[in-house]
Amino acid sequence: MKLFTSVHDVPSIKQFVNDALALKANPYAHQDLGKNRTLGLVFMNPSLRTRLSTQKAALNLGMNVMVMNLDKEGWALETQDGVVMNGSTVEHIREAAAVMGQYCDILGLRSFPKLNNREEDYSEDFFNKFVKYCAVPVVSLESATRHPLQSFADIITIHETWTKKTDGRKPKVVLAWAPHIKALPQAVPNSFAEWMCKAQAEGMIDFTIAQPEGYELSEDFTPNADIQYNLEEALAGADYVYVKNWSSYKEYGKVLTYPDGWMMNNEKLKFTNDAKVMHCLPVRRDLELSSEILDGPNSLVIHEAGNRLWAAQAVIKAMLEEL
Repeated sequence: MKLFTSVHDVPSIKQFVNDALALKANPYAHQDLGKNRTLGLVFMNPSLRTRLSTQKAALNLGMNVMVMNLDKEGWALETQDGVVMNGSTVEHIREAAAVMGQYCDILGLRSFPKLNNREEDYSEDFFNKFVKYCAVPVVSLESATRHPLQSFADIITIHETWTKKTDGRKPKVVLAWAPHIKALPQAVPNSFAEWMCKAQAEGMIDFTIAQPEGYELSEDFTPNADIQYNLEEALAGADYVYVKNWSSYKEYGKVLTYPDGWMMNNEKLKFTNDAKVMHCLPVRRDLELSSEILDGPNSLVIHEAGNRLWAAQAVIKAMLEEL
């Protein structure tokens, strides 16, 4: 593995999940792989779980780790070619990424969308240029359109906690839109939907998306998903509910009007099969998700966050094996 940006970089979800759980059972078994190797983590945006879990994963594998908050500590980057740099940008991404590749064996990059121009964000121009010019393996720590490490941890969590495997029934997983006070990217729901659709194709789950009218994700990320617009109907028989807000894709970056009743709480849980509830965090309590769920027995958010470590470690291990 030389690039990890989406589920399309993973030949088999089942095998990759098993690899991650093997690392969870024996975290320090492969420290020789990372000896005298360096992971560079480059952040254009804030991070808690992604930074700490990926850094810890690299340490478990014996690597050195360097972290740079490039938005605060680096020069303003130019990404366009053929421009005279007589404005606010100081360094071109061609040189910046190439230099980072000189210092690191593997690089991780986080860069959020601006939510102003859909074509620009969905082109992944910044991310793709970074990959091109750094010339070393790259792990996506979240991009404009996807958050693959989060989604990998999510499927690990579902696989690990599904207690009815012996009866042959597949779990029903529902991605449920939730309210928020501002426009959020589609990266997490895009990625979650993409991973769940592939998991569904591999016979692991049944997948439904519930959202108000106008909040449909790009169809590129939702092949064969069951799309519904009534939350209570979508929740019927659900075993897992993944709660997440996102702004409109069609009316790009906008927060549209929506009917009441889209926040998950214990009343909504009554429609499910006593579902476990997931969220990528951070979460705005009693806006996106009720405190009664977050503090109750159905919440998997901390377990899920813990699995971010093993997702990252499995990815980095696969990259180290290629070096």
